[in-house]
Amino acid sequence: MIKITVPGAAGKMGKTIIEQILKDTDLSLIGAVEFKGHDSIGESIGKIKISDDFVFVAKESDAIIDFTTPEATLYHLEVAQKYGKAIVIGTTGILESGIDKIKTSSKTIPIVFAPNMSIGVNLLFKLVDEVANVLSDYDIEIIEAHHNQKKDAPSGTALEIAEILSKKLNLQQIYGRAGHVGARKKEIGIHSVRAGDIIGDHTVLFVGQGERLEIIHRAHSRETFAAGAIRAAKWIVDKKPGLYTMQDVLGLR
Repeated sequence: MIKITVPGAAGKMGKTIIEQILKDTDLSLIGAVEFKGHDSIGESIGKIKISDDFVFVAKESDAIIDFTTPEATLYHLEVAQKYGKAIVIGTTGILESGIDKIKTSSKTIPIVFAPNMSIGVNLLFKLVDEVANVLSDYDIEIIEAHHNQKKDAPSGTALEIAEILSKKLNLQQIYGRAGHVGARKKEIGIHSVRAGDIIGDHTVLFVGQGERLEIIHRAHSRETFAAGAIRAAKWIVDKKPGLYTMQDVLGLR
């Protein structure tokens, strides 16, 4: 049994991840954590209660699955590094300084860090890379849509798509357009929609003269992200220290 701790246990993603863990006979939920003073502290989940003592449960874990906030994630990372625990990070909106800390920590512990844990999205990453080899002279636009409570924009997934394409094609990234911007340049346009309860939609347009190719991924449920995170946690527990992505977990590179 792989022992898992989930911080942010009362959040939407935390609850979904925990539901999946409790159904999995290979996993044991030993820690469900929220910040001090949270209304859910003391509530029962399966055979355990939600705690505010992350250090206590993290020390007993094989892996930590973290979809919280940038600040909380970096604290959880420090604890994981101190006690030599594997960690799966799905938090988005982490600043460059935080990403540097993740890279440094990966020298001593195994980390899976991905902007999107969905298996389908990670196949999309692979596809856009391959399509760009053929349609390198087409105009490229990325459109992402999420629920109205999402705090960061563009989404981490859209930024990852743009980064893949920018590195391959040496194109500038443009975030939306307004005013008299003139004719389109050689660039990648990135556009964000925030509305209702959209879980997560991503569309990549490759547009040429007389045709366009659209690669679309739509998440119907948070369960798809939870399933990917759990797959990553199972994969990483016996790995050497290093910074891994879902591409590594899925054997796509």
